[in-house]
Amino acid sequence: MDEDIMIRISNLAMRLHSAGRNVTILDGINLEVPEKQFLVVVGPSGSGKSTLLGLIGGLDQPTSGSVSINGISLSELSEDDLARLRREKIGMIFQSFHLIPTLTAFENVMVPLELRGDPKARQEALRLLAEVGLSERKDHYPVQLSGGEQQRVAVARAFAGRPSLLLADEPTGNLDTVNGARVIELLMRLHRNQGGTLILVTHDPTLAAHAERIISLRDGRIVGDEKPNPK
Repeated sequence: MDEDIMIRISNLAMRLHSAGRNVTILDGINLEVPEKQFLVVVGPSGSGKSTLLGLIGGLDQPTSGSVSINGISLSELSEDDLARLRREKIGMIFQSFHLIPTLTAFENVMVPLELRGDPKARQEALRLLAEVGLSERKDHYPVQLSGGEQQRVAVARAFAGRPSLLLADEPTGNLDTVNGARVIELLMRLHRNQGGTLILVTHDPTLAAHAERIISLRDGRIVGDEKPNPK
């Protein structure tokens, strides 16, 4: 395996049985993603973008084919090993925030740090909340935060522990233009500061414009691979 290739996807397919018929969501996906690349995945609704992201994150199992991260095939890992990989190597941001409602903003950011056994979990969580401009809101629960604030907490949580791979699924999809732009700026700044590989699914052309590489999906297949902003 090439040293700088972090993710290798080979002949990946995902099919589901629904309403008495088989539905193909992804079909014959082959993709290599170098370390530290900022890759955006675009395509119409139903093209398989979120499914692809979930397979890369080990949240789902493909029907066939393989996903390897740093030379490790996800299909060969046990559930415990997959959980450990996600905990130690992968940060995730979702369109619907996915914060734990019974925890404060500070506690939500601390969770992945504590799971990793970080001895400086409290200091790191406070630093990240300061980075996203929410130090004054650290003791608020998600229901007390606006959508933009909740997503900024989710961004801070995803970067906790400096993951080598960050996966973001429509991170600005539920936000207005102003808050969406702020989350984009945060993502770009934290990615620059902390490094790592960033794979982002979006419909937002403003966000896609920041990428080093854009993969286009249609009907579960890759139909475009461009480098509009190479390093």
